[in-house]
Amino acid sequence: MDRISAIRNVEDALREFENGDADLAATERRVAAVLRTYATEFDGDGDVFRAVGDDPVDGTVVVAPSEPAARERVLAASDLDEGDPEGDTDPEFDVERF
Repeated sequence: MDRISAIRNVEDALREFENGDADLAATERRVAAVLRTYATEFDGDGDVFRAVGDDPVDGTVVVAPSEPAARERVLAASDLDEGDPEGDTDPEFDVERF
């Protein structure tokens, strides 16, 4: 799925919600499915990685050129910094190609 198709599918989902043809839960599922499909078929300068581990990072999906970069992006997306001097706030997780 290319970017334009993804945007159109999200617009269709929002239109159905606005018209009362879909409820919020159905709209959320549809938009998440569009994003998931777009991410797994992503054809950019990087790979798609998914975090697997502790909350709040578990399930976070990012595009990055490498696993170390993916770890950094996952932490940034979760408003966390790797290497926190206290060490007790960093969740344990791995990144895997999605």
